[in-house]
Amino acid sequence: MELGLKGKKALVTGGTHGIGRAIALALAEEGCDVAVCSRTEERVEKTVKEIKVKGVKSIGVQGDAMAIADMDRVIKTVIKEWKTIHILINNVGGGGRWGKEDPVQTDDQVWQDVYNKNALAAVRFTMRCLPYMQKQKWGRVVTIASVYGREGGSRPWYNMAKAAEISLMKTLAMNPMYAQNGITFNSLAPGSILIPDTGWEEEKKKDPAGFKKIINQLTPLGRLGTPEEVANVVAFVCSAKASLMNGACIAVDGCEGRSF
Repeated sequence: MELGLKGKKALVTGGTHGIGRAIALALAEEGCDVAVCSRTEERVEKTVKEIKVKGVKSIGVQGDAMAIADMDRVIKTVIKEWKTIHILINNVGGGGRWGKEDPVQTDDQVWQDVYNKNALAAVRFTMRCLPYMQKQKWGRVVTIASVYGREGGSRPWYNMAKAAEISLMKTLAMNPMYAQNGITFNSLAPGSILIPDTGWEEEKKKDPAGFKKIINQLTPLGRLGTPEEVANVVAFVCSAKASLMNGACIAVDGCEGRSF
């Protein structure tokens, strides 16, 4: 399927590992020039090389999405080189395993940091990209939330931050100022995804049999998702084919979630 993305300029935050990297490569495969940012310079350089192999242009910027100065530098770097941004993927986030089992025993700073890393990072990147999308009358903003932004089940600071991301996309999508100028806002709610060097992979190595039992209880598929399965959905949501999709929160979870 021709998605109509050739030549579009995309920025993927946290785009050098896991879901973010898979999204960056999927967009590059569709002909997008892709910029990525991440705290780890080595990963930035490696991902930029992988993107360029697809025959498109790429920009990599090392920076911390929790630092406003770094966010500004990312946007300025991309705009200086490409003059605009068509697609923003708010992927940077995390914190689902932070804090303690007992919320009362969890420091206030954890709540603040998780909200900052997820919801406020999405707000800040989106607000910085919107003027360029408005000027060109076309844009796609996709925020990677979580199944735990749609329903309970994880630690409350993480659920709260992810729910805020979903609400942000829905509320912006309802604004005619953007919708009538070709800009759409959607969120994805992935379930448990097997990503290298993360908690799920550690659990699998530690106790393969126990891991399999947990996964069978967690999802009807009997397996975790892959970053590429999430990325494929993102590529479609960004496409010209998805022009009526606005304000949606799309579950990509193998029916791990129990809500409709």
